[in-house]
Amino acid sequence: MTDILPASKISEVESSLVPPEPQRRRPAPKRALRRPPQLPLDDEIQAWSKPVEPVENLDSLARRYPRRKVSLSSERKALEVYDTPERPKAFAMDSLEFFFLIAQYFREALPLRLILLMIACQKAGGQIRLTQEEMATVLDVHRGKINEALQEVMSHGIVYKVRRGVYQFNPPYSYRVAEFIPGTELVEAEYVQVDQEKTLAKIRKDESLPDLVRFPSLEHMREAIEDLRKKRAEERAARRLARAQRQEEGSAQ
Repeated sequence: MTDILPASKISEVESSLVPPEPQRRRPAPKRALRRPPQLPLDDEIQAWSKPVEPVENLDSLARRYPRRKVSLSSERKALEVYDTPERPKAFAMDSLEFFFLIAQYFREALPLRLILLMIACQKAGGQIRLTQEEMATVLDVHRGKINEALQEVMSHGIVYKVRRGVYQFNPPYSYRVAEFIPGTELVEAEYVQVDQEKTLAKIRKDESLPDLVRFPSLEHMREAIEDLRKKRAEERAARRLARAQRQEEGSAQ
């Protein structure tokens, strides 16, 4: 005969078979958010030793540091200048105001051609190593004409003579900062760079040079242009008046 368990015993057995109520998992303690390192806003020197987070966009970076200049540069492209193997990447810095005034001032073509030739032939530092015979050969004119045009150009302080066959361009008008001299089998290639400030200081210390060379100014050229325009306007007005008078005399007859 099978033993019958009492009700209390049955409830104990059932409770042991049923799994207890699952306990809720306690949330892990929140870790403090690790803020990215910030650049010191007031100490520029200390900023260089601080690590920074990667930059996703410049707008957010600019808003974070409003006192700093933020820029993004691109890869520098090759300089596009027409050159020759003998004169690679040869160019000069020229004053646009200078070009503007000499185009109005010089009424003949030869002084302008001579100025352009000297700009093209200047070395680093603005020196021009050309004799008057060579200038005459290149421009295909008589040497006497070259001498006249050169004296006129020099009278305005545009260039001055250093010695025979060597002239110097006034740096504020045209100046070649650097020059690459190709090498040969016997001589290595050389890159020459001359600071304009040093050339200016040297010119201003030389009291033997004319004032227009030491202290260049194109104001006299501007005044001459205005005087020439007024004179031409007066001449045109006089011609119109004379023509009107002749017409009146012809109609009266």
